[in-house]
Amino acid sequence: MSLDTVSTSDVGNEKSDSSATMGILSGIPSSSLRERNFLVGNVTTSNSKISDDLDNCFPERKVQIFVGTWNMQRCEVPLSIDDFLLPRAERFVRDVYVIGVQEATTDIKGWEIKLQETLGPNHVLIHSMSHGVLHMAIFIRRDLIWFCTDFQEDKITTRLISQVKTKGAIAISFQLFGTRFLFISSHFHSGETKVRERIEDYYKIMGQLHFLSKNSNSTTYQKCDKDFSGFDCVFWFGDLNFRINQPHHFMQQEVEDPSTYNIWEALKCDQLKRNMERGNVFHGFQETEITFLPTYKFTPGSDKYDVSVKLRVPSYTDRILHKPCRSTSITCHHYNSVSSVKHSDHRPVYGLFDVSLKPGRNSAPLGKISFNHEVYMAAAKRRANCVSVVPNSSVCTIL
Repeated sequence: MSLDTVSTSDVGNEKSDSSATMGILSGIPSSSLRERNFLVGNVTTSNSKISDDLDNCFPERKVQIFVGTWNMQRCEVPLSIDDFLLPRAERFVRDVYVIGVQEATTDIKGWEIKLQETLGPNHVLIHSMSHGVLHMAIFIRRDLIWFCTDFQEDKITTRLISQVKTKGAIAISFQLFGTRFLFISSHFHSGETKVRERIEDYYKIMGQLHFLSKNSNSTTYQKCDKDFSGFDCVFWFGDLNFRINQPHHFMQQEVEDPSTYNIWEALKCDQLKRNMERGNVFHGFQETEITFLPTYKFTPGSDKYDVSVKLRVPSYTDRILHKPCRSTSITCHHYNSVSSVKHSDHRPVYGLFDVSLKPGRNSAPLGKISFNHEVYMAAAKRRANCVSVVPNSSVCTIL
């Protein structure tokens, strides 16, 4: 073929087409840029592109979420938390990870790095907060950070002396596409007979939670109403400290042999379930069926329940509750404790959820699209050090 039969524009097109298909990253059509339709919070009048973005990321319009809670009893950061964050019951990692801890380790940065190291480079720490010994971290797949709005947070102390921040709650809210999430991690009053105080903790937290008005660009904060009407999906989890109303010797005998332990009989005496059924607390919230042993109180480093002088009754103090709002669907596929993590007198508890998503709205504010780069890089170095001891291994470093 002679040169004069091929235009220079054709040559350019051939080069650009090949460069867009040969790399790992797929090509970005220039036509999509001409349309000026970007993510949630775009400035155009069309919502079709927003729906397309959602369908491209989530064809079934459902996001997979991991919610975990653990009272760490101020223990050191464990060498491995794989069984906690990466349960063998789940083949694939989740899109979003939310981990709340109570009586957190003193090495919070080390804890966040351990979480990042465990989840790997495809997830990033997009937001975290602490309040006294309470801590919450939210990780999300890197390719989803563009679809999040700015994060809002609040914190409440339920102790009479506000300087003692051992009991209370921390809350983080954000929007993914058009679905507004609220995560509340809390630590209620301890003591087997302190049911009334725990219920009061719930109402105090409810009465003091404030978030920016979703329809306002001002700094005006509004209280959460009892129905959480400003949100699509609410998760409330933590060391809620509700106990089993049974004598210690009875429960101790029951849990000695897990093969004969009757969970359903024990849960008939569970303070939380009783009060939820009576409408005294957590209105509209749901909990997936419990199929595991009580998560408190253990002798750290063992599978033995408390045999100290106080003789605390083995109980389900660590719980994860969820509340769907505004026609949002929440499905829990797995709800379990982690018996292999024995560093504390509590066992970690986690839930694997699917939550329906809605397309974004043009009025939604764009997020700042940032994540904790320092934690990300520190975890990457740790993973590289682990891999480097394996012969003939290769490590890809992202700077």
